[in-house]
Amino acid sequence: MNKEVIVVTAAYGAQTVAQLGGQLALLETIKAGKADGVEIRQELLLASDKLTTINNALKAKQLTAVYSVPDTLFQNSTPISSQKMKTYLEDAKQLDARLLKLSLGELPDNYDLTEIINLLNSYPVQLVIENDQTEVGGHIEPLQRFFAEVTAKKMPIKMAFDMANWAWQGEDALSAAQYFAPLVAYIHVKACQSKAGKIVAVSLDDSDGSWKPVLQALPTNVPRGIEFPLVSDDLCAITEHYVSLLKAI
Repeated sequence: MNKEVIVVTAAYGAQTVAQLGGQLALLETIKAGKADGVEIRQELLLASDKLTTINNALKAKQLTAVYSVPDTLFQNSTPISSQKMKTYLEDAKQLDARLLKLSLGELPDNYDLTEIINLLNSYPVQLVIENDQTEVGGHIEPLQRFFAEVTAKKMPIKMAFDMANWAWQGEDALSAAQYFAPLVAYIHVKACQSKAGKIVAVSLDDSDGSWKPVLQALPTNVPRGIEFPLVSDDLCAITEHYVSLLKAI
């Protein structure tokens, strides 16, 4: 099976993205690297960016889109406002994004997502919730509780599984992969290691290889997003190197 590989624009680093002229300027590199799609990051959009312009460029290059917003489904122990969610869904729609990615936030004991579910059902975008690096959104247990509720109530929500983020909260990535695999609709491929007492993301070739069994425990029929650092004098070459690797493994 030929795996689908997405390049997360943030993998090139915020400074590089800005220096090159924004995410729109990277699409040529990503296409030349033989990727299938792009994860557009809200936080890296320029004031001058128009989502419809980015969408047109994506279509011209036959690249699919994922839209990532640095926000959470739960805020101050209550669900995100329907107005805010509608804004994100509208933005994702302008990009023709198939996935909208948020983090969990602080999961309350009791909550009502009826308004959010009704909104989700009216848009052609799949909401995915990512395990992030925070205390509230980076542990296995609250995500287990949340997705148990999602499954029981048949909510239209899936998981974006970040392979390395678990390390920031001391969780075991392989155990998480084995548990959450049936719920995963998108994978952030990433490796990490400890440097000077801090956990940092590293490229796959610079890692200890522990990412491989984690990836192998996850579904092969969902997009794999490159989110580890892509740093090189030749961005096309390094992109193609890792796209080819992830398509083959």
